[in-house]
Amino acid sequence: MSWMHIFFALILLLAIVVGMIRILRGPTAADRMMTAQLFGTCGVAILLLLSAGMASPVLVDIALVFALLAALATLTFVRRTWQDSGKKRHGYPLL
Repeated sequence: MSWMHIFFALILLLAIVVGMIRILRGPTAADRMMTAQLFGTCGVAILLLLSAGMASPVLVDIALVFALLAALATLTFVRRTWQDSGKKRHGYPLL
């Protein structure tokens, strides 16, 4: 594994640590959800860096699963948070 892969993975881990601070300070649920998205994105990027550095294609598959789970978590959050207000404003249920 080259030093460049390790360096960028450490920078992404630092971004996750900063995100932990945002979770503690975030005044709204949307702030916390955006931080969760940051975790998902950084986690996928770290796995892809490790996959390239260690020549392990299995980590790419795991990164794809994490990306899918992050997208589903966001959709679930949006649907649960704004479902009631959407029905009142538009007169039709959200899908």
